[in-house]
Amino acid sequence: MTGLRDADAPIRFGTSGWRGRLAEEFTLPRLRAALRGVAGWFAQAGGGEVVVVHDTRFLGERLAELAAGILVEQGLRPVLGRGPLPTPVAVRALLRRRAVGALVLTASHNPPEDHGLKVFGSWGGGIDDASARALERAIARASRAEPEPCARLRRTELGAPYVRELLRLLDCEALARARPRIVYDAMHGAGAGVLDAALERAGARVEVLRGEPDPGFGGAAPDPTPERLAALRDAVGRRGRRLGLASDGDADRFAAVDADGRVLSSTEAVALLVDHLARSGRARRGVAISLATGSLVARVAASHGLPVSRHPIGFKHLAAALRTGAADLAGEESGGFAWDRFSRDKDGILAGCLLAELVATSRRPLGARLRELVERHGASACGRTAVLAAPPVREAFERLRAAPPGRVDGALVRGLRDDDGLHLSLDDGFLMLRPSGTEPLLRVYAEAPGARRLSRRLAAGRALLGLSGVSRRSR
Repeated sequence: MTGLRDADAPIRFGTSGWRGRLAEEFTLPRLRAALRGVAGWFAQAGGGEVVVVHDTRFLGERLAELAAGILVEQGLRPVLGRGPLPTPVAVRALLRRRAVGALVLTASHNPPEDHGLKVFGSWGGGIDDASARALERAIARASRAEPEPCARLRRTELGAPYVRELLRLLDCEALARARPRIVYDAMHGAGAGVLDAALERAGARVEVLRGEPDPGFGGAAPDPTPERLAALRDAVGRRGRRLGLASDGDADRFAAVDADGRVLSSTEAVALLVDHLARSGRARRGVAISLATGSLVARVAASHGLPVSRHPIGFKHLAAALRTGAADLAGEESGGFAWDRFSRDKDGILAGCLLAELVATSRRPLGARLRELVERHGASACGRTAVLAAPPVREAFERLRAAPPGRVDGALVRGLRDDDGLHLSLDDGFLMLRPSGTEPLLRVYAEAPGARRLSRRLAAGRALLGLSGVSRRSR
């Protein structure tokens, strides 16, 4: 994503849309072509309304207006949100209005120097691989010219309806009785004013950190990993709060901090959500999880009689399982969760509110509930790290795909999948190596019985790629 030559490269849609370095790969002429290609695709699907929102990134409002103008040019009716809004708000509005699609101007959890475009189909999920390839071909043929000026664009209130509909799913009586004290770190993203508003209306008491919109996100990527949540961890532990929540730049990802200031892994948080919704009778069909999600989720789901299916990384694959009715819950390794009753794409606001409901109804911190799950179903320490996908690393990865090892970290390889990177099932967990679909990185995912073994397993994955030394681990 670096270098001016990127301005001439073909536009590619990864696991979650198109992203690139602003003014290098992500430029106005290229965005115009992308929008015209997408608009033509929506028009072929029958036309109608298209929801358009932007997050707090640089030029967000202008780019959303550009998108709306091109939709009008193509005979579509844009529903332009008012102010910065989270991706989940756009997806919910898409389903509520039965729109033909939605566009979100965001680079999600990427660094502030990046921008991007997410595209959602009428079913409420990200576009599949075949549609992405068709869009890329249409974009390659599309004009990059400035659209003709259109009539003054009308903005629509989308945040308030989202909050109203979300509150109908929550046990607001329990939240009002317990009135839990919660700290929410918005990371200067679009979740501020939505997640906290929903919780406060339900009866919780919420303190907001980094709630001011900032295109620079305070100088760091708005990604709620443990190393970026020091202030939240400190605030929860020092002030004696029941729960800490965080969301990324467009609030589709979430993180949870227990009352002791510990950041839960995504596997732990999703396992708690599955258990909570199953116990309350709100999950009946099944659970869809990614290949890199820890086995604790599957064991918890199975204990409630819920079938579990595993899918390639990228929430669009989980959304497809929700769409077909194969599952009503979906979760992934990087802070993504969805409940088909409300949304088919990951929704960090929904997840955060459900965790607050769990704390309120149980009158216990998340850590206590998690210990119960681990005692019944076994431990699951999960994590990931990333390395720059330099040519030697990619070459090592391809060699591993051609000749996978029989043992990793002393554990026997029991199964193998190479349809989405390289996934090695082990006696006591897994190791997965996969090129990122949104960044120039190769990610290493692992599960092990405990934290020390997990660190060893991630290091073993790096060693298989010809790398050594300690790297920072994210959840």
